[in-house]
Amino acid sequence: MAQTQTQTRAPVVAGPLNTRWHRPALYAFLFVVIAHWAEHIAQAVQIYGLGWPTPRARGVLGLWAPWLVSSEVMHYGYALVMLIGLFALRKGFVGRSKTWWTIALGLQFWHHIEHLLLIIQASTGANLLGRPVPTSVVQLIVPRVELHLFYNFVVFVPMVVAMVLHLRPTREERAGMRCSCAPPVGAAS
Repeated sequence: MAQTQTQTRAPVVAGPLNTRWHRPALYAFLFVVIAHWAEHIAQAVQIYGLGWPTPRARGVLGLWAPWLVSSEVMHYGYALVMLIGLFALRKGFVGRSKTWWTIALGLQFWHHIEHLLLIIQASTGANLLGRPVPTSVVQLIVPRVELHLFYNFVVFVPMVVAMVLHLRPTREERAGMRCSCAPPVGAAS
């Protein structure tokens, strides 16, 4: 009896999210991702375009709330939101788009691990290899600003490829879709 209840409860959230709410959920998720990108791009412009020192370059939100940029909690929170969003929306994808979405999910999983390592260091005060500040593994060889631009890029690209392929599926992929993201087979795009 308990197994039957669990089986019927699980699709309650996953079902609508990956069927009738898939398109609005994807667009909401994309909005969050683009807003985050804007912050990283603003920070890069401040450093490389305006010549600001890295500690002063805080993106847009960081100009009004500097503690946000220095808070590992905020960075970890975003990495976790990305991981959860990529995982939760994955079941709505099929075929080629699911492959690309899964690539983005795998890359974000690693990005999340790096942020988890940073928040653990910030919380405990025990920094990696005795560094003066919390440091991620790849940050040992790539500066943090550039590294996070790279991480966001390598997650964003397969995510966008997945969304484009999802909205323009082959006939076979469209037949396997449970959401209404793509136009029906035979409809004009």
